[in-house]
Amino acid sequence: MKRILYLALFLPAFICAQEEMSTSEEDTETTEETLEMEGETSINNEPVVMEVEPKPNEDVIYTGDLANGVAMEDLSWAWNSSNACFPATQYHKFTGNHVFFTGIIPPYSEITVTVVPKDPEANLSIYAYEIGANSMRLVPDLPSCIRCEADHKWDRSYRGKTQDHTRVVRNLLALGRPYRMVIGVTGANELREGEFELVISTQSR
Repeated sequence: MKRILYLALFLPAFICAQEEMSTSEEDTETTEETLEMEGETSINNEPVVMEVEPKPNEDVIYTGDLANGVAMEDLSWAWNSSNACFPATQYHKFTGNHVFFTGIIPPYSEITVTVVPKDPEANLSIYAYEIGANSMRLVPDLPSCIRCEADHKWDRSYRGKTQDHTRVVRNLLALGRPYRMVIGVTGANELREGEFELVISTQSR
């Protein structure tokens, strides 16, 4: 994996119109590749973004730790109507350290990302957004994006649904052109440490 250090000089996003695609019906051959980010820490309290490489019709697994992330005081980008990632009422679910990953969604692909905490009692949250493939906009500097998805611990139960310690974001899509996805893993209630696995599952046609 390559480090990508977030700097203010990154090129602005090239915002593209959202495209829709139906999920591939091809059977997915699942293999696992485990890559570790142990020892990766933020520099001068600036976030380090780890590069991931989705593989068509495979699962790729990365490991991380909130201890290597950074706190983010400004979360207002999330409930900006141009991003609509999660509402302000869920603010406290995203106040822990943030650990970032980024990679390119291949054309004609759909990606699902699952975060699995090492400690089943850890209250983690996850979000992921799509931007232009040549952009590296990193929150909170995100005036708009193509789509943003998030998952956190539910406040109540839902009929016919259950939730365990894992968190999942779905519907990260690319049709005729590739897009960049940026994934953030964080914790609730100012959680500052916690090991986890990040599973990136890609369906391509």
